[in-house]
Amino acid sequence: MRPSELTPLFAAADALKGVGPHVMTLLKKALRLPVGVTQPRVIDLLWHVPAGVIDRRAEPTVAAAVPGTIATLKVRILKHRAPPRGNTKAPYKVATADETGPLDLIFFRAERSFVERQLPVGEERYVSGRIERYGETLQMAHPDYIVGPDARDDLPLLEPVYPLTAGLSGKVLLKIERQGLERVPVLPEWQDPAWLKERGWPPFDEALRRIHRPDDAADVSPGSAPLQRLAYDELLANQLALAIVREGFKAQRGRPVTGDGCLRKRIIAALPFDLTNSQRTALEEIEADMGAPRRMLRLLQGDVGSGKTVVALLAMTAAVEAGTQAALMAPTEVLARQHADTIAPLAEAAGLTIALLTGREKGRARGEILKRLASGEIDILIGTHALFQDDVVFRDLSFAVIDEQHRFGVHQRLALQSKGNGGANMLVMTATPIPRTLLMTHYGDLEVSRLTEKPAGRKPIVTRQISVDLIEKLIARIKVQLAEGAQVYWVCPLIESSDVSDLAAAEERHAHLSQVLGGGVGLLHGGMNATAKDATMASFADGNLKVLVATTVIEVGVNVPNANIMVIEHAERFGLAQLHQLRGRVGRGSRESYCMLLYQEPLTKTASERLAMMEETEDGFLIAEKDLELRGGGEVLGARQSGEAEFRIAGGAGFTELLSVAHDDARLILASDPGLKTERGDALRRLLYLFECDEAIRLFRAA
Repeated sequence: MRPSELTPLFAAADALKGVGPHVMTLLKKALRLPVGVTQPRVIDLLWHVPAGVIDRRAEPTVAAAVPGTIATLKVRILKHRAPPRGNTKAPYKVATADETGPLDLIFFRAERSFVERQLPVGEERYVSGRIERYGETLQMAHPDYIVGPDARDDLPLLEPVYPLTAGLSGKVLLKIERQGLERVPVLPEWQDPAWLKERGWPPFDEALRRIHRPDDAADVSPGSAPLQRLAYDELLANQLALAIVREGFKAQRGRPVTGDGCLRKRIIAALPFDLTNSQRTALEEIEADMGAPRRMLRLLQGDVGSGKTVVALLAMTAAVEAGTQAALMAPTEVLARQHADTIAPLAEAAGLTIALLTGREKGRARGEILKRLASGEIDILIGTHALFQDDVVFRDLSFAVIDEQHRFGVHQRLALQSKGNGGANMLVMTATPIPRTLLMTHYGDLEVSRLTEKPAGRKPIVTRQISVDLIEKLIARIKVQLAEGAQVYWVCPLIESSDVSDLAAAEERHAHLSQVLGGGVGLLHGGMNATAKDATMASFADGNLKVLVATTVIEVGVNVPNANIMVIEHAERFGLAQLHQLRGRVGRGSRESYCMLLYQEPLTKTASERLAMMEETEDGFLIAEKDLELRGGGEVLGARQSGEAEFRIAGGAGFTELLSVAHDDARLILASDPGLKTERGDALRRLLYLFECDEAIRLFRAA
């Protein structure tokens, strides 16, 4: 249960004064809400930090006010001068003054009664806004604030500037934020006092106050003590939750699964290449985990073409040797079928029975697969999300593989795992090389194996940037290559901010290439049904199609060894990780392979760095680190697509250093206080609730 003192922070934002249905809708657009939260809450307001401040502390006399600056002035209202009736362009002027000189307040399209109520003749008011000179007179157009002497403290001399959305004013949001701030309780300190003192960080409640009611403009600058304090709180909550999950998982009894190696020997003998050293090491690590009395949860990360599928197959075969079953789950039907095609001949060599289950298998065919699965006749089941539906029952599942893990949620991983008697051992794989910082923040609950070599015989891919102005020359060169038996992928990007859809762009390019190159040009896009997609891919794989124009549906898992040229149109629109994934579709056969990055001038600095990096290296791990540097963590992992929560405060100045410290701190905390039973442990439980890591812990503990 969430501690009662935190309840006011998790109330809906409409519990605050001035927040009705309309403002709630605007807040929903302006705030970054976590996955699964549909209505803004007070806590979401507090994590919505300002991007800067407006400094209103200058309080000169009228005579000393400097045009072009923002100032707060105490003036007496002398006279109202409304514009002539019917003249909507003339301004409404209010003459004011202090003892040093006059100041005109200017309003355009103002409602007379409103201005008269705000500025009664003969009374004093504080006005704050930008000072301008008009002829000989100083004026202030539409003051940001007008308050009476009794409400002087309501005027924010350092006004936070928040990210907004159309229809939501900064003034309205500031009032709401201040109400939210009043709900923050004084909580016991969860950070180590010596660490706080070394860093010069304030207590939690003071850090929040100084961000939303700053004492100094520096309080909301990147790297400020209040922001760093809250960023570290968020990172420590993340790392502590992952560490608890990992320890909890290790503590769960598994079932040792050990095979005799006879079937694996047959598969290795049938391979057209020798296993790499990193493949052998990964297999040893996986086999040691499988044979241990605790449940296995391991991440296998390997670059495009590093041979993850073979490692997964050999690990699944070990489970079959032990008399049990295995499963492999992929995020898309195309990828699931690709795995099935790759595995089938090797499985046949070892005498393994495999089956494919996707959303397409229906009726009698699906019923037959489920019957064979329940009886134990199927050794390895390959499929999509269809694998964890309730009616999919294994006779004895002991080992499960999830490919492209970041496209699945925790619930889905647990759903598949729970189909095993006593919980299946789990291997998750990704072809997206993951930088160390992201491994810690998104995969901290997993042991990690890395495949760092490519199978022998893989040739380097020649990568070149080409201006779109030279497209006809490129097509002429491709024509020569096609005559020599080459095959080409031509990728058109997803166009989000254009009137032209990615499908229209792909169709237009398909028509153009068909005209120039003659027959043999195919088209593949996300709008096609599964049967049409498969037919097109099969035709390309068989060599009947020489050129495949596609949207990014080919990014993951398509394997056509003869295809040796990849053209990526508008390469400047892609992220580095995606460019690298696409390039990995070629270089799989004996031909010299090429990746041509077509770009449109002018290039941004970031786009230019991306394309240069692609020319320099094929090392996916180097590319992933660069991608993190250029774009930030959420996008590298496709987090926005997969629904993984991004950090709401952490991620700015000093992120990597703070993360590394939080990583070590979390492990030290659990080593000395595994149940979080000490005084600090009790405070840390509140931290986990504040950053909503309690749900992750509950989920994994239930596994």
